Amino acid sequence: MQRKEANPFQILGLRPWLVKQLTKLGLKGATPIQQKCIPAILAGQDCIGAAKTGSGKTFAFALPILERLSEEPVSHFALVLTPTHELAYQISEQFLVAGQAMGVRVCVVSGGTDQMVESQKLMQRPHIVVAMPGRLADHLTGCDTFSFDNLKYLVVDEADRMLSGDFDESLAIIERCLPKTRQNLFFSATMRDFMKESSIFPIASNCFEWSQDSDVATVETLDQRYLLCADYDRDMVLIEALRKYREENENANVMIFTNTKKYCQLLSMTLKNMDIDNVCLHGFMRQKERVAALSRFKSNQIRTLIATDVAARGLDIPSVELVMNHMLPRTPKEYIHRVGRTARAGRKGMSISIFRFPRDLELLAAIEEEINTKLTEHPIDQRMVERIFMQVNVTRRESEMQLDNNDFDERAQNYRRKTWIMQGKDPDQMEALYRKKQKDKLKEIRRKRKLQQAESAASEEGKALLQDERFKSVDSARFEKKGKGRSRVTQEDTPTKPLKRLNKEKPFAQKGKADGKKSKGKLERVV
Repeated sequence: MQRKEANPFQILGLRPWLVKQLTKLGLKGATPIQQKCIPAILAGQDCIGAAKTGSGKTFAFALPILERLSEEPVSHFALVLTPTHELAYQISEQFLVAGQAMGVRVCVVSGGTDQMVESQKLMQRPHIVVAMPGRLADHLTGCDTFSFDNLKYLVVDEADRMLSGDFDESLAIIERCLPKTRQNLFFSATMRDFMKESSIFPIASNCFEWSQDSDVATVETLDQRYLLCADYDRDMVLIEALRKYREENENANVMIFTNTKKYCQLLSMTLKNMDIDNVCLHGFMRQKERVAALSRFKSNQIRTLIATDVAARGLDIPSVELVMNHMLPRTPKEYIHRVGRTARAGRKGMSISIFRFPRDLELLAAIEEEINTKLTEHPIDQRMVERIFMQVNVTRRESEMQLDNNDFDERAQNYRRKTWIMQGKDPDQMEALYRKKQKDKLKEIRRKRKLQQAESAASEEGKALLQDERFKSVDSARFEKKGKGRSRVTQEDTPTKPLKRLNKEKPFAQKGKADGKKSKGKLERVV
């Protein structure tokens, strides 16, 4: 009689109850990072793990923590720190699902909700605490109703972001409240040297380190493409690319990334005014609004999500088939995290990034060098981009006026002032200092941009970029900045209808609205 093969997770040292739960979840085998890190964590070693997005990093630390928790079920057994609300809730869900058989209790501390409610949850002796650093630091300095004396594990997820310096003040407060004897576990999609050299969370010199060996930083199942645009027609290029993709993939979920909270809101309003259903996700939204938007997207009620980088890390939404970079991330590392929202766990996916020609060519080269892959051009009908230019431009300006009426900038200022007051600082002085810093920052960005463009044009590397086979046939005149008051639309392409009336006639009608049927969200070209 043939002997039954042992379960891959059982071989790693996990107990039968946990192996059985993973089988129920449909996990048939462990990923490379799980195979390497789980035994090391169970052996009591500190651990630094890095692997591509969608490679199962969360279970690489969650499973051994649940294994040890089942042996010693005490409160505040593990603390997981993460940079975003959405990732905090996702990690808590995975702990709850994997530890369902033992009745694991998980508390999320992420802000956006009543601090008193969070304090009560922390007092109810949860086994696992998943937190954002700032809010947890507020709890630790504001009350003494709980402690981490029993803590055995500290997990820093997205460690390259968490330990980069932005959270140091909050992390230092948290470190003072944690026991010195514990296991430190750092996980990220990209390995950075400073993770091991962290002065706030010192990790053992003999810690276990593992990173996925690969020449390519992104997964093989991801089709990475680019689109070229001018400074003035980025929105039109995005909308036409989205329309064309929707024609062929009606039920696919799409994530669109942009760089600022205000532009995220503006783009969302513009697309809605053009009958493109979407939800947005950014830092100025209330926690209830963020959870509701993400839930609608995950449940496929809405197929398009527009987000800032708060959604770029860790989120696992299997139905996402396309990621679009409406505005390029500031660093190649952030590009890797953004496009990692699709093509996860062996699935296929596509990313389309919009580059301004020739301004963004250096960033394109930096991204390609980082990921060791050449992006290919995504085909698009330029005539359609020109045809919808006026419509998109007018709709966007109306959305800008609507956004001003909603006092978006005032909300942002109130948010800053509230933060400063909580920190015991003079909000008027801090506001004046903030405005001066922003003004100086803008001047410095412009200065660096001009210097970079001059150096790029004069350098051999800049000339080589323009001589790349992909850009030799590009008509540079199409991307030149037009004079004030002139548009890219030619006279013969300009509709003769009045502008106000043109705005009411949507270029993309949702299928089914005309005949009274329920909309399926399909974009169709109106001829």
